[in-house]
Amino acid sequence: MELTLWTYEGPPHVGAMRIASSMEDVHYVLHAPQGDTYADLLFTMIERRGKRPPVTYTTFQARDLGGDTAELVKSHIREAVDRFEPKTLLVGESCTAELIQDQPGSLAAGMGLNVPVVSLELPAYSKKENWGAAETFYQLVRGLLTNQTSTKEQKEHLPNRWKEANRRPKVNLLGPSLLGFRCRDDVIEVKKLLSDFGIEINVVAPLGASSDDLRKLPEADVNVCLYPEIADSTCQWLERNYGMPFSKKVPIGVGATKEFLEELHELLEMTPPDKNQISRKSRLTWYSESVDSNYLTGKRVFIFGDGTHVLAASKIANEELGFEVVGLGTYSREMARPVRAAAKELGLEALITNDYLAVEAAMEEVVPELVLGTQMERHSAKRLGIPCAVISTPMHVQDVPARYSPQMGWEGANVIFDDWVHPLMMGLEEHLIGMFRHDFEFVDGHQSHLGHLGGHQEKPKDDPQSIPSESSSSEESPTWTPEGKEELAKIPFFVRGKVRRNTEKYARQAGCRKIDGETLYDAKAHFKA
Repeated sequence: MELTLWTYEGPPHVGAMRIASSMEDVHYVLHAPQGDTYADLLFTMIERRGKRPPVTYTTFQARDLGGDTAELVKSHIREAVDRFEPKTLLVGESCTAELIQDQPGSLAAGMGLNVPVVSLELPAYSKKENWGAAETFYQLVRGLLTNQTSTKEQKEHLPNRWKEANRRPKVNLLGPSLLGFRCRDDVIEVKKLLSDFGIEINVVAPLGASSDDLRKLPEADVNVCLYPEIADSTCQWLERNYGMPFSKKVPIGVGATKEFLEELHELLEMTPPDKNQISRKSRLTWYSESVDSNYLTGKRVFIFGDGTHVLAASKIANEELGFEVVGLGTYSREMARPVRAAAKELGLEALITNDYLAVEAAMEEVVPELVLGTQMERHSAKRLGIPCAVISTPMHVQDVPARYSPQMGWEGANVIFDDWVHPLMMGLEEHLIGMFRHDFEFVDGHQSHLGHLGGHQEKPKDDPQSIPSESSSSEESPTWTPEGKEELAKIPFFVRGKVRRNTEKYARQAGCRKIDGETLYDAKAHFKA
């Protein structure tokens, strides 16, 4: 293990807590020492939830290690079942408790409880939070569907059976969970997106699902894998055991949303959607085709985060906004292969690491103009003076807005457009103000909404613009010829004052008494050099 100030992912039992907390009637008994209850804060603070996660801790202390900790586990399991009456019980252990080897899952299985018990074995010293969430979801689905033996008919699952049953097609949305990035809003957006094409939702899981909902998963025609980090293993198991195909495209961005709809229609054997009908659903498309986008074409972008959002962000940046991706990476080792493939297509070497300092060093090396990352990259970008937009967990409470703010679908593309473009535009504005804040034509009466940068400011004594020029005011200033004035008038107003002063300074140094067009361009070449 490695000591660090920040970490991208918690231990795998935090991932298990995410699944338990996302569901309605699941309770998690966690064998853990006193102090591991810090994870409660993640849900009450970041998710702004009004209730604690459905987790019972054994909270053993040092003095308990000299006694029978196994009996301590049993007593907490009995109390949890009696008090909360869950439909499904998860039992596992934290990284510290793993060293004691009490095997709480086996203890619970031998207690004769009248509730399904799912034992979690999450290797805390080799795996991380997202893996723990994916494994917990997989074990839950597998455990609850075990008694529903797959028949030959189920294994020969026909995605077009909705036609024979004279009903609308149904899909499951798998992967959204608490502490995921904008999952709540993504589910709403995808539901609206699919309803436009007459596709019904069978089950959303784990977010908001019950144990009975998981048992109904095989009733859908197709599974939609919204977040591969969480749902990919479950989708693969359902495909192997129930013959249920699942979508591979994640609808983040305009292009990906189109591809997602086309893939899903193909899986369900529906008539493909009209491309003209869906081509103008997002304002991001308008911006990309507008003259305004020319200001940001070719901007250098560094992208780092979880696999799903990094892959989507690289495609949006490269194909939809005309940015140049100069860095790409992920902390999710389970998603390393597709991220490496995406980086290779862009002519880059993917950065696969969970060391935020290595990510900061990579950012500093490539000097991007925009960073798309996690809350750690936001801190690093701030130190480096680079604009940043958060696109992935881990996140701060400010990245969980109370307003509707999805990442998926057409409205998600609009949100992404705002979140990515605004930092660049504000950065451009501040850069211009910083360049020309001493020009009287720009400063006088042209104050920015960022008032502290514009307006009438007292110049610091060491400001080079405040130092008198080498020519005194008694010196005769060069005169401008009509030709020179005509050329000067062609220069934008917000740099005209600076060009005029520099040209006059050059003319005095060169001994020119009159400034014509040629003198103006000689001065430009002189100061550019």
